[in-house]
Amino acid sequence: MQEGEIKVAVLGAAGYAGGELLRLLHQHPKVGAVRAFSSSHAGQPLSAAHPSLIHVQVAEFEATAPKAAAEWADVLFCALPHGESQTIIDELLTDNTVLFIDLAADFRIADTNRYEAYYGAHTAPHRLGEFTYGLADVLGKGLAGATRIASPGCFATACLLGLYPFVPSLCGKSVCFGITGSTGSGAKPKPSTHHPARAHNLFAYEIDGHRHEAEINHQLAQWQANGQCRLLPHSGPFVRGIHATLSLVCEETLGDSIEQLHDAYAASPFVRVYDTPPQLAAVVGTNFAHLHATRHKREVIVTCVIDNLVKGAAGQAIQSMNLALGFDETAGLTFPGLFPC
Repeated sequence: MQEGEIKVAVLGAAGYAGGELLRLLHQHPKVGAVRAFSSSHAGQPLSAAHPSLIHVQVAEFEATAPKAAAEWADVLFCALPHGESQTIIDELLTDNTVLFIDLAADFRIADTNRYEAYYGAHTAPHRLGEFTYGLADVLGKGLAGATRIASPGCFATACLLGLYPFVPSLCGKSVCFGITGSTGSGAKPKPSTHHPARAHNLFAYEIDGHRHEAEINHQLAQWQANGQCRLLPHSGPFVRGIHATLSLVCEETLGDSIEQLHDAYAASPFVRVYDTPPQLAAVVGTNFAHLHATRHKREVIVTCVIDNLVKGAAGQAIQSMNLALGFDETAGLTFPGLFPC
């Protein structure tokens, strides 16, 4: 494709993930036109929901029109709340030429029983098997030609990037202690995201079965890993990012843990491996994941930090788009981070 050739539509563009998609797509060298759809903000400028986009020219939200968006676009990103994309999927995908990337959890789990155990009944179960789970830094060129991509959740991304290099050696239940910023709860205000409740505070939530645990273990099963992973999510007093610490039980024959990480991600432009545990501030605002690992006998401790809105949402989705369409994987995504943040 030529420079600036593709047309991209974003459904659910007023949310945090939608805003990040708009910010990144408007500076992508292969994107020629972007349309933002939002039922709640139709007719308003992008800056009404995303103040940082006030300088984007000729841009306002349009009323949500899924079929029209799909017919116009070459690429359609769906950043609607969970459960909504499955209700409109058949209307959206009458034209098989559009690349459809869903950022919600609707199509991440192909196993109907596992999906229903965490989310309830699915309204389009016949579509579950059509989607590729877009863990871009693991699949890489394996995403080439994909037309239906389910972009991973933020906790799942951090956890799976830490697990993947050790899959052949796993021999017991793993545990991931993860802390997320307040944007992980979405743009709609909640008691747990209200500033007085969140600032200078730290608390666990959904430790009896967070929904991202379903996709983590579904993906482990696809990798034929021996074992499962428990996710222990916590809310932290910051806006963006995820800090995940994993405890893995591995075979004693496992080699050097840092070398395992280097080998697994040697071809991944957005995964960096360090000799010391990474700091969250180093990745905020970027599409990078920073990892470290250390070993004590059969236990391997892996630390992974990502920005939940970029690597954990919009950035990884665009990385998947690049790979699916045969663009440079890093196109539009090599910007530095924000510090202080």
